[in-house]
Amino acid sequence: MNQDYIQPDNWSIIEEGFDVERVKSSESLFSIGNGAMGQRANFEEYYSGKTFQGSYIAGIYYPDKTKVGWWKNGYPEYFAKVLNAPNWIGIDIEINGENLDLAKCQSVSNFRRELNMKEGIYYRSFDAVLANGTEIAVKVQRFLSLDLDEVGVINYEITALNSDAKIVFKPYVDAGVHNEDANWEEKFWEPISVKHSGNEAFVTARTFKTHFTATTFMQNSVLLEGSSLSVAPVSVQETKDKIQFSYEVAVAKGQTTTIQKIGGYTVSMNHDDTILGAKKSIAKALEIGVSQLTENQKQAWARIWEMSDITIDGDVKAQQGIRFNIFQLNQTYLGKDSRLNIGPKGFTGEKYGGSTYWDTEAYCIPFYMATKDQQVARNLLAYRYNQLDKAIENAEKLGFKNGAALYPMVTMNGEECHNEWEITFEEIHRNGAIAFAIYNYYRFTGDYSYIPEKGLEVLIGIARFWHQRATFSTYRNQYVILGVTGPNEYENNVNNNWYTNYIAKWCIDYTVAQIQRIEGEYPSDYTRIMNKVKLSQAEISAMKKVADNMYFPYSEEHGVYLQQDGFLDKELITVADLDKSQRPINQKWSWDRILRSPYIKQADTLQGFYFFEDHFTKEELEKHFDFYEPFTVHESSLSPCVHSIQAAVLGRMEQAYTFYLRTSRLDLDDYNKEVEEGLHITSMAGTWMSIVEGFGGMRVRNNQLHFEPKIPVQWKGYSFKVNFRNAIVKVEVRQEGTNVSIEGNSDVEVFVNGESQLIK
Repeated sequence: MNQDYIQPDNWSIIEEGFDVERVKSSESLFSIGNGAMGQRANFEEYYSGKTFQGSYIAGIYYPDKTKVGWWKNGYPEYFAKVLNAPNWIGIDIEINGENLDLAKCQSVSNFRRELNMKEGIYYRSFDAVLANGTEIAVKVQRFLSLDLDEVGVINYEITALNSDAKIVFKPYVDAGVHNEDANWEEKFWEPISVKHSGNEAFVTARTFKTHFTATTFMQNSVLLEGSSLSVAPVSVQETKDKIQFSYEVAVAKGQTTTIQKIGGYTVSMNHDDTILGAKKSIAKALEIGVSQLTENQKQAWARIWEMSDITIDGDVKAQQGIRFNIFQLNQTYLGKDSRLNIGPKGFTGEKYGGSTYWDTEAYCIPFYMATKDQQVARNLLAYRYNQLDKAIENAEKLGFKNGAALYPMVTMNGEECHNEWEITFEEIHRNGAIAFAIYNYYRFTGDYSYIPEKGLEVLIGIARFWHQRATFSTYRNQYVILGVTGPNEYENNVNNNWYTNYIAKWCIDYTVAQIQRIEGEYPSDYTRIMNKVKLSQAEISAMKKVADNMYFPYSEEHGVYLQQDGFLDKELITVADLDKSQRPINQKWSWDRILRSPYIKQADTLQGFYFFEDHFTKEELEKHFDFYEPFTVHESSLSPCVHSIQAAVLGRMEQAYTFYLRTSRLDLDDYNKEVEEGLHITSMAGTWMSIVEGFGGMRVRNNQLHFEPKIPVQWKGYSFKVNFRNAIVKVEVRQEGTNVSIEGNSDVEVFVNGESQLIK
């Protein structure tokens, strides 16, 4: 049974009623972020129940020593931990001598939280009867400013309901935090200084090993009945890593008092003096004022939605799902800083570590290309170019040479930091996604300049890797690729994973074609690059020989490419015949049993059919879809979206719709029973693709935009916009037909169901 406590709503995520069993899940679902920092929806006041405290700063990490039983050559030195950052949201509250703690109150009623995605603001409210009988009503509003991305704002109101009350607000900042996923229970932050003046406080701490410095700051104002009280803290408590102020307010029955807390982080990546930076951030925020900051937040989000919104008419749960996905993607990454990337949990949890997976290239780049200025996608490509030297080093550690590049499975700074051998050494298809993203960016934006400037060097490094990784089989008289894990991580150390072999061949062919084009059209870039990478014609010919003679496992009997050499040796029992009590298999079965089973974690062969759709006929797609989908358990968040797109291509709209709902509501309905650990951010981009590429049928062919729109019977209509080569194209699909329009001054030719239309 999936959870279903989130109220259906077009623009908000809403929870009603207080249930201690839901607190950790809601902390994930109601998370907020602004691209530079983010936090789980922890309560501001003290809570003694089960909670997963989490605040995160983009780009800050800790290299936790790899923990393995038997060290093997080539293991990464460390696992990059996404660090739980110092806590700035905390406000302990004492009322008539009793601490407010929702786990200990006599009663909690009218509890409600709402994440308003239109505004980018998180609201919480409840009534409580404390152990001493005092009744209060609480209203909290919190957001992380998009305009001032080092600043967050909390507005915390308490109304005394049944008696006069002495209320003590005790706001604090605390660097004494630990990670849920610490291997050795160790702390990752070393306190440096604790300072305060007036109503401002600054706790500065530095990460061990990586030496990022962060100042966590706060500034507090207290109001009574909406009017500002010029109060100083009655007491200040300091330890080496925490500072806490106390403010006392006498409130008559029926009166409301408020604390407004401005807080956040300044970090050494952006400031030489983080305390000075923090003082400037506070001054800016105070100058603008809380009410104007709130107004600015709503406007900033309105601008994002103006371009990236997808509307769905007639299906509230589907509408809520897609907006939640688009909202979280924008909270995680806005493209302002090319040093940053899109972590699979974003700012909502610590699992998986690292900030960059192949998810960025395979799933996220299409979303950012189409909903933002193309520079944002270009920044994501440049991120990999900037880490090319490290990718070459990673390959050298595994015995490759001569500039072969293996991009890491998981990284923070370009070094591999994923420590499961079957992934680190074997899931090498990630290299292919990085090359594919360069091709995909050019195909969509028409901006070829990236390839001679930076992209070709990356392509050459990747092609060299595939050339060296392939083995010539005298038995087959072809090149094979041995000992790999494909996208389906439920098969490790297999030979000739079709997707890996196919993308390896494609990478080499594509690289050679770009070398030839740049030689002809960009001679000075060609000379510069060839001098730098020292690539000879003999090496190009040797690469080409590998690509031209690549082996692809194929079954004549089934008429399909085999996921890997041994796939047909398995006991081919479909998921439909698997006892439901055995699901999810990754929580019920031993790894040994999973590896011997035919079950597919996520699109693997079908991932290749998604990337290289135009290499195959629709009949071939149908044959492969019908063969592999019945064995797919979709226990990766990245799986349903690819299947949704392909089901739509095949006109199987009921199936496409089911997959769409699963991908869009994966976290809201907690399909994988793990939402309390954080959200699945990167797969959310796949949800966007399910609508735009799946139902909308958007493709770029020969530099032109094509749509083949389809609509689920459950919907009256849907619409989306794409920024195609600086023209904003709006597509509105209804049961009765499709309308394509354009914003801006240029005319664009688009194809709808194969018919050319000039959109003026």
